[in-house]
Amino acid sequence: MKIPARLQPLFEEGLIDEVVRQLTSGKEATVYVVRCGDEIRCAKVYKDAAQRSFRHSTVYQEGRKVKNSREARARGKGTSYGRKMAEEAWQNAEVDALFRLATAGVRVPQPHICFEGVLLMELVTDAEGNAAPRLNDVELDELTALEVHALLLDQVVLMLRAGMIHGDLSEYNILMGADGPVIIDLPQAVDAVASSGAAAMLERDVGNLATYCGQYAPQLIGREYGKEIWALYRAGRLVNGAALTGCIAADTRRVDPDVVLRELALARKEAREEADLARLERS
Repeated sequence: MKIPARLQPLFEEGLIDEVVRQLTSGKEATVYVVRCGDEIRCAKVYKDAAQRSFRHSTVYQEGRKVKNSREARARGKGTSYGRKMAEEAWQNAEVDALFRLATAGVRVPQPHICFEGVLLMELVTDAEGNAAPRLNDVELDELTALEVHALLLDQVVLMLRAGMIHGDLSEYNILMGADGPVIIDLPQAVDAVASSGAAAMLERDVGNLATYCGQYAPQLIGREYGKEIWALYRAGRLVNGAALTGCIAADTRRVDPDVVLRELALARKEAREEADLARLERS
């Protein structure tokens, strides 16, 4: 096929030898199957911020390092340079997360390089060697749904023990590879320690897994695996392969109004930043 303009720099650098076909195109990126020497890989071409549905919300940026004070000021003011730096940081965050999680044993695609807004990485395949389908495209029976759910909870635990939370995990960013589910799409992954919204994101991620798999295995509905995993993590008792029940004792502690007010202030700040960013993108 014709070489897409965004992939041309990779050809010129000898990183890609052939574009085999387009694999997927979504709101965040377009993915191509490419040949690199004797290997078949995939190239993820990130779309511009104005085209994406996902925004650089403050809660996703907490704990991420900024190169220098100039970049910090530019990103804070929303200048063109600042937006460019924020884009690069957003893209590089996925590369960093993939390397970090692969080292921790999490089932993610093996990354190779991020160059000119294109992430070159492993092509996940099924048992027949074809590009692996997403979980939402696979029909499950009850037993398989329970097995997939358990495998995914193991991956969530591995991620958390590596200090990371996916932040947007669902059936749409899980591939059913030949050896089991593989987690993809990680530019918004958050630091479990630095992010004030870490617990809520973990619960949402885990809740999405139970909701989807619960269509085939209703006994998963209503379980509180997310709260259980977070409680074990906070207590320093979360281990790989933890025997999870999805049951947790009710929290009878009194609500701290100061904590609630801080959370409301953070939510208002994020809403203002979203509105400011939208105005900048329209200007």
